[in-house]
Amino acid sequence: MTDLDKAIKTKFENEKHRFLTNLIFTSNWIKNNFSDFLMPFDLSSPQFNILRILRGAGDWVSMNDIKKLMIDKSPHTTRLTTKLLEKDLVERKRSEVDRRVVYVSITETGLKLLSKIDVEAKGEMDFLEKISIEEAQLMNSILDKMRS
Repeated sequence: MTDLDKAIKTKFENEKHRFLTNLIFTSNWIKNNFSDFLMPFDLSSPQFNILRILRGAGDWVSMNDIKKLMIDKSPHTTRLTTKLLEKDLVERKRSEVDRRVVYVSITETGLKLLSKIDVEAKGEMDFLEKISIEEAQLMNSILDKMRS
């Protein structure tokens, strides 16, 4: 019996069923650990995702583009951004051409917070050291194949 079998106390129909269950179980394990990691920074995973998108863009990004780029598509992007605005991590402005369009940009405070998180995340991601580059490439290939 493997760790997964012990953790969820079940037997699987076949290896594909076990793989899918293992994928979901591991995904939730990673999400929960990451949420716990972000807690001292007073950020949720979706808020962190928005900050990363903005840092990568290096400029103003429309709310619609942020929604499209998010890993976990959230219908509450405006609320998430408002919380980041209240923490002085982002700035927000309306388009002068179309007042319905809202743009968001990361502040210097937001950039500093992400830098701090980056440093501390290196120690939190040590479980990745158990996986070789070749294994990571194989998993990426399998996951991409599943979504194609």
